[in-house]
Amino acid sequence: MELVAQVLQACERTPKATAIVGPRGEAMTFGALRERALRIRDRLSAAGLARGDGVLYAVEPSPEAIAVALGVVAAGGVLVLADPGVPPAILAARLRLADPRWVVAESRLYALTSLAPLRALVRRRGVLLPSLRDPLPGDDLHTGLRHAYTGRWLPGVPRHAVRLRGLDGPAPQEYGGADADGPAAVIFTSGTTANPRAVVHTQRSLAAGLEIFRDHFPVGPGDVVHADGLMIGLPALIGGATWSMGPARLIARRPVTHLYCVPVEFAGLDAFPATLRTVMLGSAPAPPAVLRMALQLPVSQVLSIYAMTEALPIALATARDKLDHAEGDLLGAPLPGVGVRFTEDQELVVSGPHLAGRYLGEPPLSEVATGDLVRMDDQGRLVLLGRKKDMILRDGFNIYPSLYEPAIAALPGVADAAVIGIADAATGDEEVVLALVADRPVDARELRSVMDAGALPDRIELLPEFPYSSRRKLDRAALRELIRRR
Repeated sequence: MELVAQVLQACERTPKATAIVGPRGEAMTFGALRERALRIRDRLSAAGLARGDGVLYAVEPSPEAIAVALGVVAAGGVLVLADPGVPPAILAARLRLADPRWVVAESRLYALTSLAPLRALVRRRGVLLPSLRDPLPGDDLHTGLRHAYTGRWLPGVPRHAVRLRGLDGPAPQEYGGADADGPAAVIFTSGTTANPRAVVHTQRSLAAGLEIFRDHFPVGPGDVVHADGLMIGLPALIGGATWSMGPARLIARRPVTHLYCVPVEFAGLDAFPATLRTVMLGSAPAPPAVLRMALQLPVSQVLSIYAMTEALPIALATARDKLDHAEGDLLGAPLPGVGVRFTEDQELVVSGPHLAGRYLGEPPLSEVATGDLVRMDDQGRLVLLGRKKDMILRDGFNIYPSLYEPAIAALPGVADAAVIGIADAATGDEEVVLALVADRPVDARELRSVMDAGALPDRIELLPEFPYSSRRKLDRAALRELIRRR
């Protein structure tokens, strides 16, 4: 069964139960979620949203945001998760590739990005927001861009935007299904401004990933699952549990039974509800100190999830098994249905029904290289040896140095720039360090013009020169060691 149908079917089973609790405590029942999603589907379809239309999605996490996402996909639209908060040049490159026909955003975001005084205010605070009314000015392909908004109308909302607030009238029609193999979501993961890269998931691939999760993550009515992502929140809804949204620190005030968060976020928690039974750590490696902290809680299980955007999930390992494993980072046995193989240099390549259909603008995928160097132990479990690429992980955010270094090096007075990660032994998170060869300091405001907010460095180091290999390539290992000694 396709993804949206599974969620709506769960809504019909327990319509009066609470489906989602938002970051500010706002709640929505399963019945309300179903009706809201279907009314949004009908409204967008009536307004001309066609099957396969890309929809730039700019709605902050909330129960309403989930209803909007379900409504868009139910109408046949494709969610384009391009992150409007990235620098304008990066967003423009992503949108040229995705070619969305619609923008669905909160009315306040339209106001912030369209009204000159408000744009100037947020710019003074170091935030650069592109105009959602016209994200690609001067691009003839986007002159017919349509808009829809959530929340009450505010100045800055396009004149003919479709209102998604306060929809009522006759009961919405039943959900008739959609093309399970058609695109449902486009998720940008990496690439440069000149060559952005995005994963294209179908309803079928997403549903397969959720099925794998549910088999190892049984939840049901009465359970409260706290998570910040769809791949944990949607299985919770399908199982009849309540999805609790927001920062992990909120769990202290909620009857949470299952918690999913990034290891570094978990390490910062100092209060846990007595109801907590399961802790799941993911989006970054879970270091021993965090695993031991989790095992001190009176919970029944602590799991570490290994996954990638292209294939969610790949493997699970218990905290105890990870701590008992002496050599390398134990990832766990491949989950049922997940195919694995290894290249000559030990890079892990995965396949399976949960694999994304393709990268946007590229041929279909039958398997995907993870970028991780992995071996399989004598028990058939995957063991991480290291990362093949230079990607940095901080707070669950993937940081690709090559995406930012050329633009930083192009700033006035900068001769060379390198972004490196230095692992924190206590949390496993990586400190992001920007190394510069420059004749002047570079301030945070300049960096915000060329970097994602999630990639901004923790510190900046000025160096007289960078270490290079004999082939005149930047020696990142030597640079990292140089930074460690400072």
